[in-house]
Amino acid sequence: MPRQIITTSNAPSSPLFSQAVKAGSLVFVSGTTGIDSSTGRMAGDSIQAQTGQALANCEAILQEAGATLDDVVEVGVLLTDPNDFAGMNEEYARWFPSDPPARYAAKLGAEIPGLLISIRMTASLV
Repeated sequence: MPRQIITTSNAPSSPLFSQAVKAGSLVFVSGTTGIDSSTGRMAGDSIQAQTGQALANCEAILQEAGATLDDVVEVGVLLTDPNDFAGMNEEYARWFPSDPPARYAAKLGAEIPGLLISIRMTASLV
């Protein structure tokens, strides 16, 4: 099955990876941070602000692929500081208020100044 590279200017990008790859009915969204693509800066210093922006970025990428948050079957969350788990959950619950997708959370291994979270997703279009 051929793969389709998904790109949007409404989310941060890098020449080192695709924002998402669509393969058949699946959309794989790369790890996405809380960078506001309109400013190129982190959306804020709080875990809630960065979680909200990361989820908004994921949503923009999904939309470019023809998917929505309702199509998401799995979410991976990487936190710089595991103590931010409760704050991340506070914002995350606003985006997935009921019947949330499967999810895992782990500690982000890379130390990047100002970065609190990275979120990746898999969506199914069937």
